[in-house]
Amino acid sequence: MQKEDLVQCHNRIAPYIHRTPVLTSRLIDKMAGAELFFKCENFQRMGAYKMRGATNAILQLSEGQRSKGVVTHSSGNFAQALTLAAKSLGVKAFIVMPTSAPRVKKDAVLEYGGKIIECEPTLEARKAAALKIEAEMGTTFIHPSNSVNVIIGQGTACMELLEEHPDLDFIVVPVGGGGLIAGTALAAHYFGNKCKVIGSEPFAVDDAYRSLQSGKIELNKTTDTIADGLKTNLGDKNFPLIRKYVNSIIRVTEEEIVEAMRLIWERMKIIIEPSSAVAFAAVLNEKDKFKNKKVGIIISGGNVDLKKLPF
Repeated sequence: MQKEDLVQCHNRIAPYIHRTPVLTSRLIDKMAGAELFFKCENFQRMGAYKMRGATNAILQLSEGQRSKGVVTHSSGNFAQALTLAAKSLGVKAFIVMPTSAPRVKKDAVLEYGGKIIECEPTLEARKAAALKIEAEMGTTFIHPSNSVNVIIGQGTACMELLEEHPDLDFIVVPVGGGGLIAGTALAAHYFGNKCKVIGSEPFAVDDAYRSLQSGKIELNKTTDTIADGLKTNLGDKNFPLIRKYVNSIIRVTEEEIVEAMRLIWERMKIIIEPSSAVAFAAVLNEKDKFKNKKVGIIISGGNVDLKKLPF
């Protein structure tokens, strides 16, 4: 994956996505002891950065592939992203969702015109259901985080951030399936100036932290975290990029995530989901590391179930 891939991808998807704002807060800077620049992907279409990768993945398909539609398995943001991207491009979307997926996310998929296929809430069931649709309908499977075209698409958020603030010392992002951090690390490598990329994870689902230590993809033993977007594990396409370009991963507690989320709602007046708060929590957790530095934070999304606010 080269610099040119990111540039071409950004040009390709630009008509279908928002260029999201970068916000700052003097009060939060003072609290963190650093200059923080929040890339607000919570203002992206469908409310998360995943619109970028989903759009790029569909645009890279042939006319023949597009005519048969796309399929993915997702319990949340990628389900919405792929459905909206497909709708924007006149393509049918089939979404395998576990029975346990939040109603609000199922409603969003239906609203965007996606066809939901429900399955048992296990990864095996999700994969099997997606494979069945692929075989029966001839659709193209698009993985939420372990696809080269998705990874490059997600990297465009960091690319935009560095165009506006080329002198960042660090960029901190949450880690779930690994698509965002892999794309961010690629973009920082090509467009940053010695800019280090740092991942952030809840202690409860610290598979990426352990994967970097062991050198192989680790799985989670529990899924007991408020950061529902970060429960998945890394894949064979994104892990090599993470090993090569990511500096380190910081783990945070559930209490730190809730406090970080509350601070941003309260001080910056913007709605972010718990998974997004993990990155800000990591900066507050290791203030010495970031002291007097310029730090970009990618606010990955703002799709919150308002009936289940943690504060």
